[in-house]
Parts: sequence; C-alpha cells; structure tokens
Amino acid sequence: MISITLPLGQRTLHLRISAVRLLLYVILTIGAFIAMFPFIWMILTSFKSYGEVAAGRFFPRELRWHNYVEAWNAAPFARYFANSIFIALATITGDLITGILAAYAFARMEWPGRDVIFFAFLATLMVPGELTVLPNFLTIRRLGWYNTYEAQIIPFTASVFHIFLLRQFFMGIPRDYWDAALLDGCTHFRFLWSIVVPLSRAAITTVALLSFIGSWNAFLWPLIVTSSEKMRPIQVGLRSFVVEEATQTQLLMAAATMVIMPIIIFYLFTQKQFTEGIATTGLKG
Repeated sequence: MISITLPLGQRTLHLRISAVRLLLYVILTIGAFIAMFPFIWMILTSFKSYGEVAAGRFFPRELRWHNYVEAWNAAPFARYFANSIFIALATITGDLITGILAAYAFARMEWPGRDVIFFAFLATLMVPGELTVLPNFLTIRRLGWYNTYEAQIIPFTASVFHIFLLRQFFMGIPRDYWDAALLDGCTHFRFLWSIVVPLSRAAITTVALLSFIGSWNAFLWPLIVTSSEKMRPIQVGLRSFVVEEATQTQLLMAAATMVIMPIIIFYLFTQKQFTEGIATTGLKG
C-alpha cells in the first residue's frame, strides 16, 4: 500500500475546498427544503381533519385517506380532468406544429425581412399578458367561441417564447448537414422532418413540457371564457372548495395534490430531455 503525504500548503488548500463544498451543500439543502416546504405542507394538510387545520397543527394525528375520496366526489373532477387532458394535448400538438415550422423558417431559411419580423415577435414578449385579456376575450365572443374548447386551445397553439427556444436550438445544428442533404435533392420539409426534428428531441420535449404545464395550470383565461362546469378545466374546478361559509382546506389540498400529480409524472419521464434542452438551447445563434 502506497501512502502519499501532501505538503502543508496543499493540505490547507484541500481543507478549504472541502469546507467551501460543505458550506455549498448546506446552502443548497436549505434552499431545496424552502422550495419543497409548500408541497410538504400541502400533502400533510391533505391528510388532516378540519379541526386540525383550524388549530394550525403541522402534522396530522392520523392519515385521513378518505379526504381524497371526499374531494373527488365534491365536484365533477372526472369531467375536469378529462377537459384538462384534452385541452393540454391539443395545445401541445398545435404548439409543436407551429413552433417547429416557424422556428425552422427563422433559423434555416433565407427570406426578406426575416430578422425584422423575428425581433418584432420577440418584442411581444414584453407586453404584459393582462393587457391582452380583454381584446382576446372580445375576439373570442365575436367568433362565437365563448364556452367552447376552441377558446381554450387555439389562442395557445403558438408561443413566441417556444419559437425562440426552438429557433436557437435549430441554429446550433451544423450547416454541413443541410449542404449534404441539398446535394441529395432534399427539400426543406424533408430536411426538417428527417434530420432537424430527430436531432432536436431534447428541445422539442422541453417545449412540450412547458406547453403542458402552462395549459394544465391555466386558470384566469378558462374562468373568463367558460360558463358551464362541463367545459371547465381542473384548475377552475378547484374553486369548488372556496366558499363564503368556510373553505374546506383539507379537501382543497387533497384536490390540489391530485392536480399536480400529472405534471410530476410528466416531468419524471422527460427530465433528462428537459435538462438537456434547457442546457443546450441558446448556446449558439
């Protein structure tokens, strides 16, 4: 066995690095706990009784699983879930189609006014969403889409931010691929479908996840453009537990826990591609 003795200066440096690393781990652990605390409180509250919630107890005396059954039966959650799933899938499909085509046009094709139009697109990101609610609502009413799925899907089938993400990723694909494809008589659409899309799975997965989260968590817009329970998504359905007499907090937290589970499951299956897409998007271009 060979033992190596480090000089005093190197040992001191090694100890300092270890102390800094330990401090960093402690800070990250504290930050992670602070970020997770609302979710921990939500899950624990979903198992409490109304009296324990009113008394401010942090831990329930016993796990009341029937809170989830009661929360599910308190409102037509099966319909809410079905609406949210349909709206989310339709929104993702439309968002990916428009996003991929527009991003490719901005990234790989030459046409007059391309950069000007792209920067005009980016400028719309600085407009607060609250300013567009009323004009969009009036447009929906004039089109006859009030209280329909179209009102909840079509306005979100294109996203400037998602186009920007995909465009930055597409610009990072080597130009040599297009030159080789062009020699083989490949068209832009064939090149996009056969080469660009397979190479951009991480970025496309990232956009799909962001689109799903945005659609699943939508509250204000569906609340405005719908009037019947059969058309409303899950987030609007959570209002069923907020009443003037007394909010059943334990049931609301049980329902909220059920609502966030699809997002967590979706993320667990796509976290590798999501991390890769965020890390590589925007490095070039």
